[in-house]
Amino acid sequence: MNSSTAIKIENLRFAYDGIPALDGIDLEIETGDFVGIVGPNGSGKTTLLKMICRSLKYQQGEVYLGQQHLGEMSRLQIAKEVAVVPQELTAAFPFTVWEMVSMGRHPYMGRFSSLTAKDDAIIHQALDEVGLTDLKKRFYVQLSGGEKQKVLIAQALAQEAAILLLDEPTSHLDISRQLEIMSLVADLNKRQGRTVVAVMHDLNLAANFCRRLILMKKGKITNYGPTESVLNRKNLMKLFATEVIIERHRTTGKLNITYLI
Repeated sequence: MNSSTAIKIENLRFAYDGIPALDGIDLEIETGDFVGIVGPNGSGKTTLLKMICRSLKYQQGEVYLGQQHLGEMSRLQIAKEVAVVPQELTAAFPFTVWEMVSMGRHPYMGRFSSLTAKDDAIIHQALDEVGLTDLKKRFYVQLSGGEKQKVLIAQALAQEAAILLLDEPTSHLDISRQLEIMSLVADLNKRQGRTVVAVMHDLNLAANFCRRLILMKKGKITNYGPTESVLNRKNLMKLFATEVIIERHRTTGKLNITYLI
C-alpha cells in the first residue's frame, strides 16, 4: 500500500436484512485529500462512512487506515485515527460548549482520569480554530444550528484524528452558514493536512470545496476522480435521472450545476 494512502477499501460489501447497501466497493483515498461523496438517497453514502469508522462492521472485504487493518484495531485506536462529525447531535444532558468539545479527548484518557493541562490546551485550540472561544460556557442546546455544527467540528479537532468524516455537515443550515461551515472545513484541510471525507447533498457546494468526488448509486461507486472530470452531464444524468446544465461560474471559475424540470 502506498505510504500516502489514508484509507483503502477492497471489495467491501454490506447488507441490511439481506438487502445490499454496499456492493463490492473498491476505494483509495490519499492523505490530505478532500473527498466528497454524492448520490441519491439510499445509495450507501452514510453506510460507507460508518464502515470507515467501524460504527458498522462490514460483512465482506477489507478496510485499511494507513498501514493498519481496521479489523485489527481497537475502538480507541480507531478513535485516534478517525473523527466523525454527524449532521446534528442531540445532547442528552445540558452540556456546555467546553464540555462537548472536551469529549473529543476521551480516547486519550484513562477510565478514571481527568483532563490534564495538555487536554485543556488542545480544547482551547480547537475552540479557537472554529471561533467559539467566547461561547465556551454557553449550553450546547442554546446554540444555533451553525454554532452546533462548529462545536461538533471542534470536538473532532480535539480528538486529534488525521481523518475527518462528515455526514452532510450543512444540512438544515441556511446558505450563509453552509458556506461558513464548508469554508472552515476546507481551511482546516488545507492548513492542517487532515484528510476529509464528506457526504454532500448539494452538488454546487461539492463542486466548490471538494478536490475529488465519489459518485454512488445502489451501493456501488459509479465514478471517482477529480471533481472537474467527474461532474459532467453524462455522469449526473445516470446518477440522478434528471437533466442538468453544467456551466463554469464567471466569478469563481468553479462548476455550477442547474437542474432542469
